[in-house]
Amino acid sequence: MASTIYVGTIGQGVWRSEDGGDSWRRKSSGMFSESDIRAIAVHPDNASILFAGTEAGIYRSQNGGDSWEKLDSPMNGMQIWSIAIHPKSPNTVYAGTCPSALFRSDDGGETWKQLSVELVEDCGAIIPRVTTIIIDPTDDQTVYAGIEIDGMRISRDGGETWTSGNEGLSSLDIHGLALVPGNPKTLVAGTNNDVCITTDMMNWTRLNVKAEFPWPYCRGVLYMSDGRVYVGAGNGPPGDEGGLFYTSDLGHSWERADLNGNTNSTVWAISHNPAVPNLIIAYSIAGQIFSSIDNGDSWTKFAREFGEVRAVAIAP
Repeated sequence: MASTIYVGTIGQGVWRSEDGGDSWRRKSSGMFSESDIRAIAVHPDNASILFAGTEAGIYRSQNGGDSWEKLDSPMNGMQIWSIAIHPKSPNTVYAGTCPSALFRSDDGGETWKQLSVELVEDCGAIIPRVTTIIIDPTDDQTVYAGIEIDGMRISRDGGETWTSGNEGLSSLDIHGLALVPGNPKTLVAGTNNDVCITTDMMNWTRLNVKAEFPWPYCRGVLYMSDGRVYVGAGNGPPGDEGGLFYTSDLGHSWERADLNGNTNSTVWAISHNPAVPNLIIAYSIAGQIFSSIDNGDSWTKFAREFGEVRAVAIAP
């Protein structure tokens, strides 16, 4: 049985495929049909429940995207850039916005509160935004947030208090984070000019990927249980070419995933749902979507392309 795939676009709302990407239907009932969608998250225990981040606030669907309801929250009128649902306590949902702020719901989205975290309000030409939120799968009170252009924040008490960990980063322009298990754990960050890693969540080592990649501009990062860490890269935002790379040894060596040549823009992010073990989706910001059904060993491009893709989610 094919998995369900959701795509969030800029200006075209949410699209859904129920046949593994062969066909698509727009699923934006209840929200502005031309919404800008930068984040989609699927409930870990009930695939009918989804959250989507728009330029006007946060929405929830309880029927697999057939209809959406806007959730009243302090995020009304704000761009939502990232959403994370707690894997063990799915009533806990985190959201990050532009301008940069962090929010949490403890009742499945019914009510929200802004979290107390010191974030930069102005970075000149770019408005800071929370690009990524991840929850430690082995320590469910630990949450990491990546901010463009304000580095990494970590909370060890479920979001009540936060600290910065930015020493040695190649850039404070964090686009993606992934946590690699082990003793010690390793946090991997994709920035606008490199990939960096840390084991103490404070001091970073640069991996100097410009020696391995055609371009040092990096976006999304994904850890897979087989030990691979994937990084999307390209020649800028949005760029006009890109590719997908992976390492199995935390950056000592890299391989390039075979997407049949350069993509049409930077590979913006990579998506996976542990409930669908072997499926990985990667996408370029300019609308190309690639899937692997064998844990990344081979890739196929979907025939359908979208104007601008900013989010992809997978449901079983």
